Amino acid sequence: MHTDYSPPLTRAQESRLAIERLYITMRHLFNRGFYKPSGVSGEEIRQALLTLRPEIYGSVDDPQRVELDGLVYVMDRLPKGIEACRVITLVSREGFEHSRFPVLVPAKRRRNCYRVDAEQMVIEVTNGRSEIYDILTHLTFMFMEADKIRRNVFIERGNKLREWEKLEAIIKSGGTVKEDEQELALMYLSSILGRTFEETQQAFHRFEETAGTNTGLFQIVYGLGSVSVREIQEKNVDREINFTPMLRERVGQHLYGERWATRIKHSIQTNGWQNRPIHIISANPHSVVNCLYAPAALADLTSWDNLYDLAYKLSQPAQQELRQQVTEFAEAHGLHELEDPGGTNLLVQLIDTARLDATKLSPEIAHDPALVQETQPLLLVMDYAFGEQAFETMDELLKPYDHGDESFALNVASISIMGKAGILTGDKGDLMIPTAHIFEGTADNYPLENDFSAADFEGFGIAAYEGAMITVLGTSLQNKDILAYFKNSSWKAVGLEMEGAHYQKAIQSHAKIRGSVQPSMKVRYAYYASDNPLLTGATLASGSLGTLGVKPTYLITMKCLEKILGCEIA
Repeated sequence: MHTDYSPPLTRAQESRLAIERLYITMRHLFNRGFYKPSGVSGEEIRQALLTLRPEIYGSVDDPQRVELDGLVYVMDRLPKGIEACRVITLVSREGFEHSRFPVLVPAKRRRNCYRVDAEQMVIEVTNGRSEIYDILTHLTFMFMEADKIRRNVFIERGNKLREWEKLEAIIKSGGTVKEDEQELALMYLSSILGRTFEETQQAFHRFEETAGTNTGLFQIVYGLGSVSVREIQEKNVDREINFTPMLRERVGQHLYGERWATRIKHSIQTNGWQNRPIHIISANPHSVVNCLYAPAALADLTSWDNLYDLAYKLSQPAQQELRQQVTEFAEAHGLHELEDPGGTNLLVQLIDTARLDATKLSPEIAHDPALVQETQPLLLVMDYAFGEQAFETMDELLKPYDHGDESFALNVASISIMGKAGILTGDKGDLMIPTAHIFEGTADNYPLENDFSAADFEGFGIAAYEGAMITVLGTSLQNKDILAYFKNSSWKAVGLEMEGAHYQKAIQSHAKIRGSVQPSMKVRYAYYASDNPLLTGATLASGSLGTLGVKPTYLITMKCLEKILGCEIA
């Protein structure tokens, strides 16, 4: 008789296995080219998601209560009207940009989408596998909530809920309700959703905040429920997800990253900057420009106490005219912007410091005007990459430029990576300074000599935590059990993000193996906390960071610029 003495799996181990199953299944379905979310393969993804119970999807495992915060999060990242589509096709850059289909860009993701007809949505994927997994996870959650709505709508003997008929009447009359009828309509909706009136009202207002990129809570609930109902009641109207042959062929080939990097290097060569010390900064496209140019550009136009105060002013929607003043001044003093029409959706700014009057920089940024003028560093600011796209873009950017008979390697003096991340040891707005990147789901880890330390950020009223960072396969697939394991075990992780290991893999290979950049090149990583997934109500689904993110964003930017415009260029 054989006795199995193996201990039962912990929740963290079960969750890690669920993530592994999710990615293996999704990769298989991608290679196959299609699947039905309600079929056997789709059910496998659903069960793995239910086992995982990600924090960002809240009550996804509740059979009746529709998860509203998760629905807001997902619809912000999917195209307007997708809730009413039963056929969703993921494509590469295949010419839709030249069609007459209107371009739909989600509120929180830079991706082009197209509504082809009443039933079909096309989503353009140019950021690699991370984007595909992100989309499929969100779609799976969306379909699961749609099926909850369907189950809540039907009562005994297949009759429709009275509240569903009321919602149907609202949609048929245009989908909007008068202000004095809004509360009654929300009461009907709360019955369909299995949520309280207050929760439904809060979700309604959150969808109103991004009204231009979604159809509103009434339309979304009706669209989700209707597609699910049709699949059960009618023949040949199953929900489908398809992947085009071109997309399957191109993923992993660096096609978009190569075009993007070639255009940047061509611009550097055209302007004769190839011998300049180049400092690459992965950041948002506004903080570096505002730190360098806004004080001089707005010296006579507005008042402020410090750079943070000025940044707050510029972040207000009503200050478009001030932002335009800064942009025009910057373009006259060394700023060159390169939009990417080729598919990466990554804006690049090349800043020629030879045309920057360093004597007019804010005194809050420690710098040496004489050294800046002597060495004339070139700043290459690239917008945030997405997951695996970070490897593709950095790998292509660091390769030598070959054009005809000419060839040159970029004279990269430093690479600075800043971004948002989930924190495990503090709260929203705090900082994380990584000492290593650990790649979740693999045995890969990337220790690094970070030119930043927690000491660089002392005395500014913001907590900074130093330690290992987890590079996750997707922020929407994390739960407390996995994250608590990484925090409390010998990994002692301080946070999680999606790009660090991908960036470091590319940097390390060029610096230590391929010799494209100097091993002495400085590398800096710093993140600010957009959420704490270990705290209920503090996940990304609870809402954006808002103005709380302004100070940490600008503090990291200022410290990057101090390293570049001070002692580092000597």
